[in-house]
Amino acid sequence: MSTATAPEPAVADDDRLNLRGATLPRWTPFAVAAGALVVSLLIYLLTSVDSEIQIVLMAAVLFLIAITVISAVVEGSRRARDRFATTLVYTAFLLAVIPLVAVLASVISKGASRLDIGFLTHSMNGIGARDAGGGIYHAIIGTVEQVLIASLIAVPFGLLVAIYLVEYGRGRVSRVISFFVDVLTGLPSIVAGLFILAFWVLALHQGFSGFAGSLALVVLMIPTVVRSSEEMLKLVPNELREAGYALGIAKWKTILRVVVPTAIPGIVTGVMLAIARVSGETAPVLLTVFGTNLINANPFSGEQSSLPLYIYSQAGAPQQVAVDRAWAAALVLIIIIMVLNLVARLFASRNQLK
Repeated sequence: MSTATAPEPAVADDDRLNLRGATLPRWTPFAVAAGALVVSLLIYLLTSVDSEIQIVLMAAVLFLIAITVISAVVEGSRRARDRFATTLVYTAFLLAVIPLVAVLASVISKGASRLDIGFLTHSMNGIGARDAGGGIYHAIIGTVEQVLIASLIAVPFGLLVAIYLVEYGRGRVSRVISFFVDVLTGLPSIVAGLFILAFWVLALHQGFSGFAGSLALVVLMIPTVVRSSEEMLKLVPNELREAGYALGIAKWKTILRVVVPTAIPGIVTGVMLAIARVSGETAPVLLTVFGTNLINANPFSGEQSSLPLYIYSQAGAPQQVAVDRAWAAALVLIIIIMVLNLVARLFASRNQLK
């Protein structure tokens, strides 16, 4: 004889929610943020604080404290700690994004008004100090050629060094190479320019040229390419290597056909970081390229210009027309780097190992 069991009582949705404890409404963070902003503005109006950055930081601190205290009262200490950590991460992210957005907005607003077709297709040849004409055609040619030559030298060399350190490097030689890569990582850009100036321009009597500037950029690119590529190669699972070895494939072919294609998205990201860094360097090209207002498409002979050098020279001029040209050139430099990043991403996605 079987005994019937009583059915479990149904639990209402509200009761199930109560099992999780009290939670703050979704609109609470927005209300607390608005209150923190209002308090910061009142402090700005009633005190001697006159910096917008201080107001933003003050609002962020007040929001973090207020949301944590409210959460501790309503939700308990455990959830308050979790909300504190989450809020701290998001607040730090927003504080990091604000300067970037401010810089981009400033460059776009001040440079877009001067940017036109004539600015991109003319040089500064024959343009006086007070003339409103002129352009950056010669500087674009110089920057593209110098960065391209530097990339053709630094990227293959840096990738080969990274492959050696990850796949073959053992013992003292590997440690020495890693040590010098670390030293080059913190090398100031002006030191790289001084080295090429002393060795290539003065000692070897090669003169100022775009190629000399490229050599200085190579010194700055190599450590970034090596370190980023090395970390990406280390992330490739060893199972992929062992599978290739088990099939009888040579080690170099496994690296070329399996390891590198697997890590190519990260490698491309590191390469683009290196290119973005050297594209805006002024000190190395100032010491090795020297600069000119004429169009020189030959990077191996004669002085050449570049966008960072053009921006430096125009921004230091007292005339407003020159400052406007500097803002427009900065905007063009940002656009070039963004286009290069987009092209590199497309290349990496198409050549990634499926």
